[in-house]
Amino acid sequence: MKHLFSALVALTLFISCSTTEDIKEPTDYTAKNDKEITDYLAKNNLTAQKTNSGLYYVIEETGTGAQPTAASNVTIAYKAYFINGTVLEESDEEGVSLDLSKTIPGWVEGIPVFKEGGSGTLLIPSHLAYGSFSYGPIPGGSVILFDIKLISVNNGEQISTLKQSKKAMPIIK
Repeated sequence: MKHLFSALVALTLFISCSTTEDIKEPTDYTAKNDKEITDYLAKNNLTAQKTNSGLYYVIEETGTGAQPTAASNVTIAYKAYFINGTVLEESDEEGVSLDLSKTIPGWVEGIPVFKEGGSGTLLIPSHLAYGSFSYGPIPGGSVILFDIKLISVNNGEQISTLKQSKKAMPIIK
């Protein structure tokens, strides 16, 4: 019994040590991302608005229709790319329909700055996108840019008839 107890204690220590060593702490990329975004804006001669959370956005067309909330279902055409211009993915012109509340924080905050028919660019730092760890093809700490066109803000009757998002891009949380 004494040996069994010792073996269990040793096993427990081994498991707890290996588990805590395998857990990585998130890295704070806020300052690095902010510099990357401001450098990109300067290089491309763009003027953007910045929110308190660190999201940058450029409105190219304000739009004239309904304005979504963070809980809206919307249809959006988009192109996602890195600061270096490498395209991650883009929707077709018809766009995709999705619930904003189930997307990354940068979309939850950023899409509502547009009205139907509006377009522009969201420059999303990693803490509002995919964080400090790699996520599929997205390296940890990456700034992601999204060219957005807000096609429609959908009401309950329309949701079931619209094309639903089936893209590989992990815009959904």
